[in-house]
Amino acid sequence: MKTRFCSVPPRGAVVATAAIALFSACAAAQEGSPNVAEGQLLIGANVEELLRWADTHNPELAALGYEIDAANARIGVAGALPDPTLRVAFMDFAGSDAPDDFNSMPGNGDETEYRVGQTFPWWGKRGLRKEVATAEMAQARGSREASRAEIHARIKRAYAQYYQAVGLKKLNEEILQLLVDLEALAQVRYSGGLVPQQDVIRVQVERTMLRSELIELDTERHHAMSALNVAMGRQQLEPFAEPQSLREVPAELRDNANFAERIARTNPQLAIQSARVSAADANQRLVEKNRFPDFTFMIGPTRVDGQIDSWEAMVEVNLPIRFNTRHARESEAAAMLAAEQERQRAVESQVAGYLQESLSALVAAEKQEQLITDTLLPQADLTLASAMAGYETGQVDIDTLFEAQRALKRARQDSLRAQVTQEVRIAEIESMIGEEL
Repeated sequence: MKTRFCSVPPRGAVVATAAIALFSACAAAQEGSPNVAEGQLLIGANVEELLRWADTHNPELAALGYEIDAANARIGVAGALPDPTLRVAFMDFAGSDAPDDFNSMPGNGDETEYRVGQTFPWWGKRGLRKEVATAEMAQARGSREASRAEIHARIKRAYAQYYQAVGLKKLNEEILQLLVDLEALAQVRYSGGLVPQQDVIRVQVERTMLRSELIELDTERHHAMSALNVAMGRQQLEPFAEPQSLREVPAELRDNANFAERIARTNPQLAIQSARVSAADANQRLVEKNRFPDFTFMIGPTRVDGQIDSWEAMVEVNLPIRFNTRHARESEAAAMLAAEQERQRAVESQVAGYLQESLSALVAAEKQEQLITDTLLPQADLTLASAMAGYETGQVDIDTLFEAQRALKRARQDSLRAQVTQEVRIAEIESMIGEEL
């Protein structure tokens, strides 16, 4: 877990007071929490908790789950026989030879025929229709997994921005406390005639600028919380717990030799496209089956003068002789299959390219954070400690001290942003893989 909101300079006569102030600010920040109703349970201390909540409460995922149920129900319908038919023919119910001259009610004519029929598609058509429906259900499953991966990625990005806004605010609050101590020191030195009053005023101006930045950071924090609520499908004003940490870079990302094979198995977009290819292939074979006729078998009695006189059986066959129409449909199905196959190759290429781009950016952000943590931050800490000690003894002016303070602030900001960049890149990679690392 990555947590670096607080950093304290080395010991020194004045720096010790600043360190105590910084520790106090860090402790207050860790203990603080949003204003919520008593007893209300907050989520958001870590991103895993948010992902679990979204999996069970996000309305978009719930809707896609129902679509999968609907697609699954269509499989049985696709493989079923069509409904049987009932035919009733009234003979001699009108005309000069009709018993009652004209009466269309059943039984009033000399003869009534009843026929029950059932159509049977050519062998293999029902199985192919079921295969198409099964592929469409696989598309629905892939769509849900793709949406789930995208929602997870949005949550992770929003959480990282929320973490960054909170971290930058804490950093400014710590620097603000440091400036309070610096103002007290400048007041003491001004009272002794060692520095001009301008030093005190400039410290006060610097504090005012930091307060202005805090207002902007509060706005950023609010926007990040809103984006997080949108990604999770919650109400806009729902609060979150204070973010505690970001995730470490998964060890498996350092050895990405098997990623290509893993993505081919788990990437949601590839799964959707593979299902589309399967559906187009089955549909092409189904269209080719239309060269062969369907059969309708009918059976029923003939009623004459109120009694069943005989039984009849018939076979009805459709004649697929519209060759131009059939050839056009076959050409259409073949073209659609070829299009889906080409689209699958395009998706494979795009996913591989995006993966390499995200991996490279992740490595760069990790190296940048390590450089800042191992080199730049210690140097900035020492520079600020030296500048404060020098200002206390009159060896450096206020400008040197301000520059050292700003350098430390920039270093800690850059370190935090590098951590956030890593989290965002990890989210992108997990979205492409379709699984959590």
